[in-house]
Amino acid sequence: MARLELNLPEHAFCFSTQIEVRVTDVNAADHLGNEALVALLSEARARFLQHLGIDETGRDGPGILVADLAVKYRAEAHRHDALLFETGFCDFNKYGADIIYRVSRPADQTLIAIAKTGFVFFDYQAGKMLTAPEDFRQQFAAG
Repeated sequence: MARLELNLPEHAFCFSTQIEVRVTDVNAADHLGNEALVALLSEARARFLQHLGIDETGRDGPGILVADLAVKYRAEAHRHDALLFETGFCDFNKYGADIIYRVSRPADQTLIAIAKTGFVFFDYQAGKMLTAPEDFRQQFAAG
């Protein structure tokens, strides 16, 4: 398998949140498990979107649907490590964009992982993909 390459634009990171690695996030090898990192990325995404006032559930308009995920692991994290999740948008398209993530351990400046999730706007009631709202594109694609 060819190695995954993720080139994340530095200027796109615009939000950060800190999340501690829980005991239940650690696997048998005594480090952060890959499935737990994906769950923490989801939490970071939810905090980012909430901060921006974007409802990913679609209760009051269009929601979002994660279409793909790419993760590149760089170092181990362990129970009780405080991790910094930096997020932002890039690669805008007609239906959505990508959310990028940089995960680090601030205590020693270690880069733990970088990741990218592609998402589309989605009408959960109708079960179909939607064109990205104009106000979303104007507010975020221009920056």
